Amino acid sequence: MNHPRVGIGVILCDGTRVLLGRRCGSHGSETWCFPGGHLEFGETPAECAKRELLEETGLTATNFATGPCTNDIFKDEGKHYVTWFIVATHTGGLAEVREPDKCREWRWFDWDNLPTPLFLPIKNLLKAGFQIQKS
Repeated sequence: MNHPRVGIGVILCDGTRVLLGRRCGSHGSETWCFPGGHLEFGETPAECAKRELLEETGLTATNFATGPCTNDIFKDEGKHYVTWFIVATHTGGLAEVREPDKCREWRWFDWDNLPTPLFLPIKNLLKAGFQIQKS
């Protein structure tokens, strides 16, 4: 029996910009997504966000805050995720591709000018009207 999984997406903010990576090697290949991954047993969403951000990009951040959730059904792939977004503040440094089998590149984009195609959870986040707090 299939069950939904919990995914964590890290909305890493640097002013009005957010960090996105171009996926490869999994569902949503060639779409742009936030750093993130699966919530592990016994882990809090913030702990997962910190771990995934470091594993995937080599970056650390501050001000991890719980954001919205989306319900994401990947029909063609037969996958179902509940994605919990965590908003964090970039503290400096350059993102590195540390998992080249999962991500081709990391780039910063202005929130009002995101690239396409976007990963399904981000599409659903935008449909729900989410906006970053612009400082």
